[in-house]
Amino acid sequence: MKPFEMKVRVAAEDIDEQNHVNNAVYLRWVQDAAVAHWRAMASAAAQREIGWVVVRHEIDYKAPGSLGDEVVLRTWVGEATRLRFERLTEILRKSDQRLLATSRTLWVPINATTGKPMRVSAEVREQFSV
Repeated sequence: MKPFEMKVRVAAEDIDEQNHVNNAVYLRWVQDAAVAHWRAMASAAAQREIGWVVVRHEIDYKAPGSLGDEVVLRTWVGEATRLRFERLTEILRKSDQRLLATSRTLWVPINATTGKPMRVSAEVREQFSV
């Protein structure tokens, strides 16, 4: 499966006191890319039935992002079991393809109605897994 990509531009509110993209913004971008990927690929039925919660985030910061940078968020699902999906994300500056950060996030599927953990079908796992 080809990684899902989306682009964002670094805005003034994304900048911290060190004059680069705040760490919390990278976390928000990881979440935004995951949600956009799910909405772009999952069937309407799956989107109605399955919700997702994060149980772990790992982010490695490689280089600073700056005001006005156009950033590419590239994400894909690594290992996917019936009860947990590993999502990997790369955040790159578009102009020079410099890697700004990498992320590994573990997501657990929940029943959208009850909020309780649920198993994901083989079809959904295959649709998103590499």
